[in-house]
Amino acid sequence: MTLSWVENRVFSSRTYLLGLPGEAAWLVDCGCWERLLAQTGRDVAVQGVLLTHAHYDHIYGLPTLLARWPDCRIFTNIAGVAALASPKSNMSRYHEDPITITGENLVVVGEGGRIPLFPGVEAEVFETPGHHPSCLTFRVGERLFTGDAFIPGEKVVTTLPGGDKVLAADSLSRILKMAEGRELYPGHELRKTKSTI
Repeated sequence: MTLSWVENRVFSSRTYLLGLPGEAAWLVDCGCWERLLAQTGRDVAVQGVLLTHAHYDHIYGLPTLLARWPDCRIFTNIAGVAALASPKSNMSRYHEDPITITGENLVVVGEGGRIPLFPGVEAEVFETPGHHPSCLTFRVGERLFTGDAFIPGEKVVTTLPGGDKVLAADSLSRILKMAEGRELYPGHELRKTKSTI
């Protein structure tokens, strides 16, 4: 499985592309997806988005993605569904780019869920709230996608609506255990392009 990413234009968040030759691609979060597809030379449909959480800098590419591929599925938890439905909750309102996403594209997943990506490849779901109630961490093989629940060298931001310091500390402890010996892919650009714990 190939893995590529792009630094998005909003807050240096990241969008990741998971792919196999000849197979539909998957994204982790959705910012500058068009630039990511262009830089990788991929010309395949995006089948789904694994959403680490429903804040603007991780979702702002969803409206154009869904316009291009109306059947694309977005995997999030119950809190993510609620946030995607509210420009205030997903913070897009404050960027003068209100985003409301509801309907059949949304697939609710939770702790222990498994999402088939490609033949023999799946994403395992872990609830890791604290930064926001919608925070999910995805394990795909030996790769761990943590969103903003853990960014090496950075404190978890808990001052935004829905933030919780106690939950963030619990999630951080859990992620650090899961990350041992695995490749770590956080939700924002690092000085190194890849971290291994």
